[in-house]
Amino acid sequence: MSDRITHECGIAMVRLLKPLAYYQEKYGSPLWGFTKLFLLMEKQHNRGQDGAGVACVKLDVPAGEAFMFRERSVKTNPLDKIFKLLLGQYNDKVASGVIHPEFADTVKKSFDFGGELFLGHLRYGTSGGYNLSSCHPFFRRSPWPTRNLALCGNFNLTNTVELNHSLTDMGQHPIYATDTQAVLEKIGFFLDEEHEEIYRHLRQKGMAGAAISRQISEDLDLARVLTRAANKWDGGFTIAGLIGNGDAFVARDPSGIRPCFWVQNDEFIAFASERAPLMTVFDLAVEQVKEVDPGHVVVIKKNGAVSSKPFTAPLPRASCSFERIYFSRGNDLDIYRERQALGGGLADQVIKSIGGDWAKTVFGFIPNTAEVAYYGLMSALRTKRRDEVKAAILAAQAKGQLTETLLDELILRNWPRGEKVVSKDIKIRTFIGQETMRNQLASHVYDITYGSVNPGDNLVCVDDSIVRGTTLRKSILRILARLNPRKIVIVSTAPQVRYPDCYGIDMSELGKFIAFEAAVELLKERGQASLLEEIYTLCRREILTNGAVNHVRKIYEPFTPEQISRKIVERVRPKGIEWQGEIEIIFQTIEHLHAAVPGHTGDWYFTGKYPTPGGYRVVNQAYVNYYEKSEGRSY
Repeated sequence: MSDRITHECGIAMVRLLKPLAYYQEKYGSPLWGFTKLFLLMEKQHNRGQDGAGVACVKLDVPAGEAFMFRERSVKTNPLDKIFKLLLGQYNDKVASGVIHPEFADTVKKSFDFGGELFLGHLRYGTSGGYNLSSCHPFFRRSPWPTRNLALCGNFNLTNTVELNHSLTDMGQHPIYATDTQAVLEKIGFFLDEEHEEIYRHLRQKGMAGAAISRQISEDLDLARVLTRAANKWDGGFTIAGLIGNGDAFVARDPSGIRPCFWVQNDEFIAFASERAPLMTVFDLAVEQVKEVDPGHVVVIKKNGAVSSKPFTAPLPRASCSFERIYFSRGNDLDIYRERQALGGGLADQVIKSIGGDWAKTVFGFIPNTAEVAYYGLMSALRTKRRDEVKAAILAAQAKGQLTETLLDELILRNWPRGEKVVSKDIKIRTFIGQETMRNQLASHVYDITYGSVNPGDNLVCVDDSIVRGTTLRKSILRILARLNPRKIVIVSTAPQVRYPDCYGIDMSELGKFIAFEAAVELLKERGQASLLEEIYTLCRREILTNGAVNHVRKIYEPFTPEQISRKIVERVRPKGIEWQGEIEIIFQTIEHLHAAVPGHTGDWYFTGKYPTPGGYRVVNQAYVNYYEKSEGRSY
């Protein structure tokens, strides 16, 4: 994705099922679990670079000693900062003789993260700012182990305000900050209630002292806690939590919007937002990794018992297709094949765009995340070219006109030609944080390979998606024009992004979508601007009645996708450059998207069909905000 979109956080959890001494003896390190957490997070660093956090729970700690720990950072390269800090503390204690690694009990006693239960989070800041207080995991503390909670997640809820109000109605005084805070307090409230119900029952039976604490730990039902807490959640989420007694849970939204995978054997249980990191870090085969079922919570008790139970009413599955197009890493086997299919599905449109002129066309890709789709496109183009050549040879042979010159022309010259046309300066990209600074430096984020395109060639570049068009206008098209091609064709493996997302991706402002801008401009050109006010009235009414109709779809109905694409070209064409060649933008079709990514049908940002009621409220509110010139999130 050439546009900068903050999105999808990542989670990791590791639960050791053996004493630390076991891992010291078998793997040579009592920090085996701690190291695996770091590797799981490192393999998912694509999911969050604005902050990182880790938490640890130690099992069976004597009374009076700390049992729950946390470390967070929002500095540059936060994950590295955290683990260097913690490993530095460990090594200092080893050097001073406080810790003897071969004696695991010294590690557990003297190193904060010398425990059996680990939680990690990688954050993209979609809300709550970029300060440490907004960084997961969030903590809720108590002297009772079963009331301590560390929480993190990959999620957005559409009804955070409503959830906060429900907390107020309970008598709480929540800090209206983020949806994470609302979820933390909601779960914490019912965790407290669960604890109190068990406590009172045990007191009435005459149980006292440490026995009560042990029995509460055994009887605590986290599935029931999540069922009660999630009663009104609306959104996409994977939420993971640690309880101070050693219990843990991972819950996934009922539509399966946000991803989560897990693995279990006799040594450990582990979770991650993506499947491939689990396979790599633990050396697993694909069939050993399971998906957390939508609408289910996986609970790990302190004794190692594992259960997966539904905690909310089921909804039709609508897993996020953007995960497959862009967000998740492409080294997962299924994602790799799907991205190839996304590229291959664009072949017919590309051939039409270049007029079948193979000899005078160069193919490339823009961001690295589009590389696999580029390979898929090139494979499909070669197959189609091979069919053309075969048909031409057979036809020439039938006419007795098959000559060496013809074979040279058909086989040796006119084949799809790929080049590394565009490269990206990662250092500049990660340095840029503020939008205004990024715009000023955008032209230096990408660079071109001079001489890779001959003057007069068509230049086809694959991008995985186009959302705002800012980078196309300010950077990419400007630098591609320096190669002096006859025509530039930008090929998006995703359809036109027309509607806001409210389940994880930070793109809720309609006025920033290039497809929306293009459609509005077309309406005005055709004298249909009055439709904008009509839609505004309908959206306001829909919000007041809590309706589930997306009135913004009316903006696009008068136009074909091709008409909108042509208007997008007009809007992104750079001004002030001498090059006057043609530009075309090709978008994936919805039909080809579903064919390429059949298991991830969530496509609301393309079609406007939302999986939860909150989505319709958000899309209508987003339009009201646009019409009233009110900036900011619509939920």
